[in-house]
Amino acid sequence: MKDWIGLLARLVTGSVWIVAGVLKLPDPSESVRAVRAYDLLPEAVVPTVGHLLPVLEVVVGLLLVLGVLTRPVAVVSSLLFVAFIVGISSAWARGLQIDCGCFGGGGYDADATSTYPWEIARDAGLLALSAWLVVRPRSRWALDPVLFGSSHTTDSAETNERNPHVEEHA
Repeated sequence: MKDWIGLLARLVTGSVWIVAGVLKLPDPSESVRAVRAYDLLPEAVVPTVGHLLPVLEVVVGLLLVLGVLTRPVAVVSSLLFVAFIVGISSAWARGLQIDCGCFGGGGYDADATSTYPWEIARDAGLLALSAWLVVRPRSRWALDPVLFGSSHTTDSAETNERNPHVEEHA
């Protein structure tokens, strides 16, 4: 059952990353504008982050959907969701009314205050799915076992389930 939950976590989170990145790729200047609107990063790094973020989102999404390097990619996914939650919370706390730019767009949004709680809740849910994959990266239909062998995706909890005496000798 846990392997099916992992598959669901990979497909949902990976699909969201792919959609978010693909929607931003055609207009990188819009992504830069969205990053700038948060007013959190030094101006010198805003263009780099704005241009690289959509590419990173697509790569993270594809790797999660395929189940390649699941644990390290899930760590990156988790860190990105934490950063987005902090960014949206910060904008909300400072009274900024900006579109999150999560799926393109960005800049001023008169209705932003009413959407911040839903955006934070969505990202918190996706963070929980990513954290699941960090703790338990093994899942159905992943390429990790094919590419790296079955030991690559074995987590410590699963090892303890198969060998209950592991903790006794540790």
